[in-house]
Amino acid sequence: MLDAPWANPWFRRIGIAVSYGLLIVLAHQITISHFVLVAGIHLAVLLLVRYRDWPALIVGETFALLPTSIECVDQFGMAWAVTYAIPGLVVMAPVVYLMRERWPVLTSKSSLNMGALLGGALVLSVVMTLCNLGTMLLSTLPPDYHFQADKLITKWVLGNYLGILAVTPTTLFAYQLMSGARWRELGTRLLDNRAVLDSIFLVVPAILLLVWIGLESAGVRQIAQVAMFLPIVWLAMRHGWQGAAIGGTAASLAVMALMPATNDQQTMQAEAIVAFAISSMLLLGARIGALNHHAEQERMDVRTALALAQRNVHIGEMQLRTTSLALEQIRETVQASFSMMMGRLRHLQPTIEDRSYHRQALVAQDQLFRLADSLYPVSWRERGLPAALREGAIPRALDETGVGYWCDLRGPLSRLSQTLHLAIYRLVVEVVADACAKRNLSEVVVRVRCGEKDGRRWALVSIIFRDKAETSSNVRWDELLPRVMRSASGMGWSGIRDRAMTFEGDAREHPIDHGRRVSLLLLDPITISGI
Repeated sequence: MLDAPWANPWFRRIGIAVSYGLLIVLAHQITISHFVLVAGIHLAVLLLVRYRDWPALIVGETFALLPTSIECVDQFGMAWAVTYAIPGLVVMAPVVYLMRERWPVLTSKSSLNMGALLGGALVLSVVMTLCNLGTMLLSTLPPDYHFQADKLITKWVLGNYLGILAVTPTTLFAYQLMSGARWRELGTRLLDNRAVLDSIFLVVPAILLLVWIGLESAGVRQIAQVAMFLPIVWLAMRHGWQGAAIGGTAASLAVMALMPATNDQQTMQAEAIVAFAISSMLLLGARIGALNHHAEQERMDVRTALALAQRNVHIGEMQLRTTSLALEQIRETVQASFSMMMGRLRHLQPTIEDRSYHRQALVAQDQLFRLADSLYPVSWRERGLPAALREGAIPRALDETGVGYWCDLRGPLSRLSQTLHLAIYRLVVEVVADACAKRNLSEVVVRVRCGEKDGRRWALVSIIFRDKAETSSNVRWDELLPRVMRSASGMGWSGIRDRAMTFEGDAREHPIDHGRRVSLLLLDPITISGI
């Protein structure tokens, strides 16, 4: 409910301050100079939290730092205590504000501006190092302490940078993954994400194995630490920057788990390698993700274009159907008009010879019927594709003019869409018309096979043309060609291939004994919303 305590802005800010203060206290327990997890937490919250809640974060961290500042004031001096109590958020906030306003890191729900993130991480590491250096110069150091600025600067820059890489990218990935999800959906989203599953079941066991090997043998500890970059590379190659982020967090923690001493030089060398690997893989992973997104967008554009072309084909077929129905109505009108006219003529002149008129009327009606049937077969409207391929205009024209014709249909033809049924029929007509134009066939065999694979229904049409000289010479070509060409577009082989490619298929021609075979592969259209 909106009237709940969390809806009160002051209550919410107090909750943010307390929870963030506790998080900082816990983070300081595992933070060392060359692995500053607090820097990663600072950057993550500054990127994700609204500007109006920044003061609450600063107050929460200030109260978290005050106990240590008060406790060590006698040891390091008042100047150190005051500068130590200033939250790192205050130092980072101007840089992060500039990043959010000029170079936003969160560009979409699935991608980051990785260049801005890594560049900002490096700048913040330098800024925090300078802040630490100033705090060190203001503090009261023990007399026997040897101040080595170059080593400290290197350690602090590496520690802040690695701390940001270990926390911030993974936090941003989790934010994008969980954004807009309800509590019930959190587990489902995690289990449905391949990067998370591969990390849990493949990468984490591999890293734990490396940690165990490094702890068992001191001689291979550094090798195990350096080898931590391999899971980062593998995850980045499979899942882009999201995999590199998760792998980077796991690898960073594993390197620290193998650290034999706080200021171990070999560990810092391994940290440098891991930091370089994380940075490289984050950049590469972001580029891979951008390329994948671009490729997916191109695939969607192609699918949309195909869906639009298929829709236009279907619209064209519906227009032909409307024209065919109109011609049928005209034929019926011609018949009715002729009957009425002859009835009146008989009334006026009973001895009139009407057989020639009747013959001409029948010829006109037959021509109208054939034209309507060629545009949109009557058998199709009544009994569908099987009847159109076996008894339609083309089979009748071939049989009546001396060309043998057979049709064999197998498979779940009824599961194919009406759009694909129409495409199969039109392609068969086009191929037969193209073959008849060459006047070298005597037998036509049409075979249609259909099935389903990987969720897509398909149809394979094979049309065999055989040429027997003793039979083809008896074909009445002058009668056949006009009837066949009336049903085809006349665009030839290029039109056949274009129509097949509209349905994500192809058309091929193969020579056989005494003829040739044309093969057509068609896929059922994918329904896309809005098309």
